[in-house]
Amino acid sequence: MNRQQFLKTLGGGTLAFSLAPGLLSAENLAQINAPTERKLTILHTNDQHSRIEPFDESYTRNPNQGGFARRAALIQKIRTEESNVLLLDSGDTFQGTPYFNFFGGELELKLMSMMGYDASTMGNHDFDNGLEGFKKVQPNAKFPFICSNYDFKNTILDGHTIPYKVFNKNGIKVGIFGVGIELAGLVGKKDYGETVYHDPIETAQHYADFLRNEQKCDLVICLSHIGYDYKDAPNKVSDKILAAKTDGIDLILGGHTHTFLPEPQTFLNRKGKNVLVNQVGWAGLLLGKLDFYFDRNKSVKNISWHNQVIDDTIIV
Repeated sequence: MNRQQFLKTLGGGTLAFSLAPGLLSAENLAQINAPTERKLTILHTNDQHSRIEPFDESYTRNPNQGGFARRAALIQKIRTEESNVLLLDSGDTFQGTPYFNFFGGELELKLMSMMGYDASTMGNHDFDNGLEGFKKVQPNAKFPFICSNYDFKNTILDGHTIPYKVFNKNGIKVGIFGVGIELAGLVGKKDYGETVYHDPIETAQHYADFLRNEQKCDLVICLSHIGYDYKDAPNKVSDKILAAKTDGIDLILGGHTHTFLPEPQTFLNRKGKNVLVNQVGWAGLLLGKLDFYFDRNKSVKNISWHNQVIDDTIIV
């Protein structure tokens, strides 16, 4: 992704749809500002790949972009402006720079904890040091890893991840679950051991129903590391297929395919309702940001977005 393409994401905008009818018109903005309305800001990353420092100025594709310190400064700024924020990640925190080779993921998790991440799921590269390697550094994460379709029961990670979590943000209940890609053929057997992979679509439907109906969540989010789309393998499970074959999910935050979406994409679920899907590339070059506006009945009325480029314009 070149600089020109990146600049296209800077303007932000309002999605020309919502999970319920209505755009951000002047009238709706007035309603949003009413005391009975609630706003939730969701920040997200994916496929960080141990890119702690910005790309060098001489790097041809993304010169002087990215960097954990800049992202931390931006997140801190947003938190001073917004009262209800969730910060989420969709996996592949590990692998890609010497920081991982030397520290095994410890540094990444410490820095994410300092940024105040609320939750993450696991990507295939998070198994690169095996289950033992992940367990060794996981105590540095002051946030949970949500893995719904990986069964670690017969492994040393049993009890070290959770299948879902419910957050209460100013009275809005947000249910989050996570699905990962099939490990066989992608990750060495010795690195994932007796981890059992379950179908992500069936798993997603189970937890969407559970969070929506039993936990009474107002918003259901899937942290996905199954990939946005596979043009050469259109039947392979992806975020687009997951959205279409399930119901009850409001937002899928994706990873794995390093897809730079210019804005969140909308798909119809199996009941004809809108599902949002977003993914922000890789290496921490972008911070995804979505603002959900709820009415007095805690139904989503409007959504706005702004995928922020991480570069040297951010003051650390």
